[in-house]
Parts: sequence; structure tokens; C-alpha cells
Amino acid sequence: MAEVIKMPKLSDTMTEGVIANWQKKVGEKVGSGDVLAEIESDKATLEFESFHDGFLLHIEVEAGKSTEVDNVIAIIGEKGEDITAILKEAKEAFANESAAPKEEKAAPKQEEPKKAAPAPAVAEKKAQPRPVAKEAPSVDSSDDRTKISPLARKLAEEKGVSLRAIRGSGENGRIVKRDIENFGGASAISQIERSRDVQVSQMRKVIARRLGESKFTAPHFYLTIDLDMDRAMDARTAINSAIAPEKVSFNDLVIKAAAVALQDHPAVNAGWYGDFIRYNDHVHMGVAVAVDEGLLVPVVKFASGKTLTQISGEVRDYAKRAKSKKLQPQEMEGSTFTISNLGMFGIEDFTAIINPPNSCIMAVGSIRQEPVVKDDAIVIGNRMKVTLSCDHRVVDGALGAQFLQTFKKYMENPIVLLGMASI
Repeated sequence: MAEVIKMPKLSDTMTEGVIANWQKKVGEKVGSGDVLAEIESDKATLEFESFHDGFLLHIEVEAGKSTEVDNVIAIIGEKGEDITAILKEAKEAFANESAAPKEEKAAPKQEEPKKAAPAPAVAEKKAQPRPVAKEAPSVDSSDDRTKISPLARKLAEEKGVSLRAIRGSGENGRIVKRDIENFGGASAISQIERSRDVQVSQMRKVIARRLGESKFTAPHFYLTIDLDMDRAMDARTAINSAIAPEKVSFNDLVIKAAAVALQDHPAVNAGWYGDFIRYNDHVHMGVAVAVDEGLLVPVVKFASGKTLTQISGEVRDYAKRAKSKKLQPQEMEGSTFTISNLGMFGIEDFTAIINPPNSCIMAVGSIRQEPVVKDDAIVIGNRMKVTLSCDHRVVDGALGAQFLQTFKKYMENPIVLLGMASI
């Protein structure tokens, strides 16, 4: 009996997936546990194993294509087995399951018989979009009514010159050959409009949806504080030269200091869940990692109780696997607070969008040198700005400010921070 293989739900937020590639071809033998395909979810690309023995009889969704969760993607069965009926039945079952919500959404459109009052000729002309499309700036889609000689038009097409950029010198503004010839060099090239459309990945779709919901649902406010990084820099140098088996970064120090500060201010280590606010006793630190298709947020679990070198090792491993899409969904779930650091790109300060259901995200800028007053003297100091984005439904201004003061204390006095746990 043939088995229908459906698009699996690989994460809690996944609604559709993309077949990155098939590891088996139609006609090949498949064993239980064999990797059948690699599937791109909204968070990562994961190997999808077969639970059945048999032969791959049919591929419904080709590599590079997407489909909804629970839709048919393939069929495994005995060699030569007729799968026509089972394939039809599986497709109809999925269509029936998804039909009800679609019909409800489509219902309002049934009130459309107002087309009955056909505003004749004039209305029809206004609805015609074709003339506008013809006036697009590129030559091959230019308006046929443009006053231009046939020779000039041919020359413009060969040179890739936009007719809209040229003022004709002929009779009644007619574009002639000399106008095309005189419109040359870099100016002509700069008038050529080019673009390309790239299909949006599942990851980018979910990032767009979640950040849009966060920005336009959660009332954000922002608190910025400037830190003295002199002692933190000295501490990092000492740790890396004498103690730590692995090099620690300033970001590792930020994660540790923020995690310990959150234990001092548990009301900031909270999340909005609509009908209730969840206050967390544990600190699971989300660390934003930039990848080609957007942003992934792996989570350092129980960060407040981990040493700097443990944090450093985890973050380095997460960043490496994030870029190759090898992170597992469970490694990106459960954050209670998030840090986004763009300091390595020379960004001095910025505001970040909260990663729901977290109530806060901290944006970390670069370390900069500037004149400061210390002991009544002007010296060169090392400074760093951080900006806390807060969800006002959970965190008030005073609470956010108190958290930042504690974070500042730990960053500016790392001996206090490091005295709480071994390096």
C-alpha cells in the first residue's frame, strides 16, 4: 500500500515549507531513516527522514517550490504500484480541509453584482491600464505615440536609451537620429532602469510578519545609556591573554552582564501574552545573528549561570551553524530577552524591534574613542551606547531605566560581574 508523504511542520510558527532539494530520485529505493529531502522552514533548513520502506514513486513538489504544511509532497510505495487513486484522494482531502476558511474569507466578494451599472465607454477607458504601462521608461516598452523617427527609434533600441530622457530637436519636438547620437556615454547608461525579482524565502516571510506585528502592535519606547568601557576592555584583554581557553568578545561580556542584571530586575525579564504577563525566573538570552536571508535568534539557555567561556563557545557555534542553516528549531525558541549587536559594523547606536513575546531587546553599538573628563582632566576614553527597546504594556520607563543602571554597573565594573562566577 502506497504511503502519502506530507509537508511536515518543523517549527511552531511554520505554515508552509520549501523543498530545498530532494535526496532521492523517483524510482529509487527508500529505507526508513533515509534522508528523503532537505526542507526549508521559516527558521532553518532541516533534513527530512522517511518513516517508510519502499520506492519513491512520485514527487509532487519539485525542488525550489513551496507548499503548505500537511499538503502532499511525495508518495512512497511498491515498485510499479498504481498511485493514481491515492494521489487524487490525498489532494482532495487537503483541498477540503483548507477550503472552509478560504470560502469564509471569499464570502464578502459575493456581493459584487454591482457591476451591473456599466458606465459605458468612458468608464471602460479609465479602467484600461495599458497606456500607462506603455509609457514605462525603457525603450522596448515606450509609447508608440512618442514623436520619433523610425531610424531614431531603432538606434535608441540598439543603445538601450530611454526615450523619456530625450528632448527631441526635430519639428514639433520630434526625436531624430542626432538626438540619440548626442545623448551618449555615461548619462545614457544611467538612464537604463534595471531590476530583478527574487522569491521571498520562508524565513524572510516569517521575519517580515513577526516584526510587523511587533512594531505595530507593541507600543515601543526607547532608553539609551552611554557606558565607560575602559575597565571592560582591560578585563577582556586580561582574560584572553591569561585565563580563557577560548577568546571572549565584548558581546559575551554584554550577554553575561545583561543576564545577571535581569536577575536583579525580573520584571524586565518578562513577556506579553495578551491575557497575561509571564515573568521568568530563568534567563534565556536570544542573540540576534545576521544571515543572508534575514535574522536568526538562537538562544543561550540559563545565561546568567554560565561562565563567559561557556557563553562565548555557544554563541560562536550558533553563529557558525546559523550561516549554514544548520540550527535546530528548539535552539531558537524560549528566549526571555534579546540582544542585537551591530557594533562590529561600526554602528554607534540604533533602535531594535522587540522579538515577541519578549518585552525588551537591547541594541548594542560600537566602542568609540572620544575626549572625556576623568579626575578633573580631559583624557581619551572608550565609550559604548546601548539602547533598550521596551514594550510599554509590560515595562515602564522607570523600570527600564533601573535595569540599564544595573547593566551599566556590571559593564563598568567587570570585577563585580566576574566575581559572581568563574570565567
